[in-house]
Amino acid sequence: MKFPIAIEPGTRKTAFGVVVPDLPGCFSAGDTIEEAFENAVEAITLFCEVMTERDGALPDTKGMAHWQKDREYKDWTWGIIEVPVEKFFGPAEKINITVPARMLRKIDEWAKSHGQTRSGFLVDAAAQAMK
Repeated sequence: MKFPIAIEPGTRKTAFGVVVPDLPGCFSAGDTIEEAFENAVEAITLFCEVMTERDGALPDTKGMAHWQKDREYKDWTWGIIEVPVEKFFGPAEKINITVPARMLRKIDEWAKSHGQTRSGFLVDAAAQAMK
């Protein structure tokens, strides 16, 4: 699963801070940008593991475009990292669905522009519709 991350620039005295806005309370840091990314993967993994132990559900995601408008992250840098958290929420299953070609192109364009995969978008859309 892909997650947008907000990166607070580091200085000579402070590490790079990393926040995963779609996972409230999930944050990390690193002395280098590479270390910050690696530590963010570990933080997301641990966050998801704890979530499954508590109630088995990930919070609803909003995507990078939503979070970039948030004043809290003004002047932060953005990235997307992929973390295989599906193992915590049950095995993935392949399905066949029929979708009009025009709609499929729209889905793919939207998902790509928001840093998601087609499958991730469809799962998020279904979860939102079932609320």
